[in-house]
Amino acid sequence: MILVGLTGGIGSGKSTVSRLLHERGCAIIDGDQIARDLQVPHGPAIPALAARFPDAVHDGVLDRQKLAQTVFTNPDELAALNGIMLPLINEGIMAQIANYAQGNGLVVLDMPLLAEFPRRDLSGIVVVDIDPEIAVVRLVSQRGMNEDDVRARMSKQATREKRLAIADRVITNDGSFEDLVRQVDECVVWA
Repeated sequence: MILVGLTGGIGSGKSTVSRLLHERGCAIIDGDQIARDLQVPHGPAIPALAARFPDAVHDGVLDRQKLAQTVFTNPDELAALNGIMLPLINEGIMAQIANYAQGNGLVVLDMPLLAEFPRRDLSGIVVVDIDPEIAVVRLVSQRGMNEDDVRARMSKQATREKRLAIADRVITNDGSFEDLVRQVDECVVWA
C-alpha cells in the first residue's frame, strides 16, 4: 500500500480530484466523510459536542450551521471543536488504513486540514491549488454560499502558501476540467 495525502482549501476542487482518483482505481479515505459519520444524529461525537456546544445540538442532532457560526467566528471555539473531532477522525482514518494495509495499491487520504495537522504516515502529499478569488467566485456561484462566509472560512484555514509548502505534488485547478483531468492522470503515474 502507498498512502498519499490529498488536501486543498475550501473551493479548491479537492473533492473533484478525489472523485477522479477514485475513478482511476485509487482507494479513498475521506476525512470529511468520517467526520460527518461521527456527527450523525446520536452519533459517536454528539455527546462531546453537546457538552461543549449546547446551542448547536438539540435532541441528539447537530445543527451544523449553528456550529459553523460559532467556530468560524472564534478561534478558541474552533480549537475546542478540533480537540473533540480530530482524535475521533484519526481513529476512523487508522481503521480504514488498517483495512488497506495488506494491499499494494494507491490509497489517498483526502484530508482538508493536512497542512494544519500534519501526518507522518504519508508517502507524499498532493495539494489541489486554486487562486483564492476564483475559489470565492465558484463557491458563491456554484454552491450558493455567502461571500462573507466563504472568506471567513478561508481565513480560518491554512494559507495557500502553507499548503504549497507541504506539497510533494501540486494540482492547479485554475483552468479547464480537461486540464484538471490531465493533472490527475499525471498524479496517478507519479504516485
